[in-house]
Amino acid sequence: MTRKFFVGGNWKMNGDKESIDGIIAFLNQSAACGDVDVVVAPPTIYITYVKERLRAGIEVAAQNSYKVAKGAFTGEISPAMLKDLGLKWVILGHSERRHVFGEKDDLIADKAVHAIESGLDVIYCIGEKLEEREAGQTKEVNFRQLQAIVDKNLDWNHVVIAYEPVWAIGTGKTASPEQAQEVHGWIREYLREKVSDKVSNETRIIYGGSVTAENAAELAKKPDIDGFLVGGASLKPDFVKIICARS
Repeated sequence: MTRKFFVGGNWKMNGDKESIDGIIAFLNQSAACGDVDVVVAPPTIYITYVKERLRAGIEVAAQNSYKVAKGAFTGEISPAMLKDLGLKWVILGHSERRHVFGEKDDLIADKAVHAIESGLDVIYCIGEKLEEREAGQTKEVNFRQLQAIVDKNLDWNHVVIAYEPVWAIGTGKTASPEQAQEVHGWIREYLREKVSDKVSNETRIIYGGSVTAENAAELAKKPDIDGFLVGGASLKPDFVKIICARS
C-alpha cells in the first residue's frame, strides 16, 4: 500500500499581511517535489487572503470548526462557511484546542462527523502529554482519543490522523524516528482491530511535534509515518525542505 505523502502547516495564531506575504512568496516559488499533498492553515481571518494568493497545488485549511452549520455560537465558524470559501480541509482536536480550550473527545468527534458530512476532509489530532507518556499511558490516551471517532462510524476516506505528542510541540523536543514509528504502528493496528484492514492500510497517519528540515527526512523513512503536521517551522522557508523530505 502506497499512501500519498501529506504535509500540513499549522500557522496557529501567527502572522500579519506582511509576514504572510513572505510565506506565500517562498511557497509559490517552491517547485513541486514528488507526490505530496500540501495544506496550510492560516488564522481564520486570513484564510481568503492566503487562498487567493497561493499557487495551484497548495490547499488551505481552517484550524478549527464547530459541530453545527449555523446558530447562536459567537466566535465559532461552521464547515458550511469554510466550504463557501472554497476550502477542503479543517484541523480538529489539536492539543491546544484540547488542553488550552478544554475541548473533550466527544465534542471533537462530533465536529469531525459534521465536517465530513458537510464535505470537508479532517486532519484529526491525537497525542499524549509528557506526564502521560512517563506514566506509560501513551497507548491508553491515544486509543481513547481515537475511539471517539471510531464510535461515530464516519467515512475514513476523509480523515488524516495527526499523531502529535504534546510534550514535543513547540518544545524543541522531538520523538525519535523510532518512538514516532512505534506509536504510528500502534495506531495503525488499532484501526485494523477496531475498524478494518482497508482503513488501517489506507489511512494516512502523520507526525507533528517539533518537525524541522533537519529531522524530517529520517522521520519520513519510517513505514507508518505518512507525512507531517508542522507548527512554527511552517512559517519559515525551510518548510519547503520538510515538504520534500521523502523526495
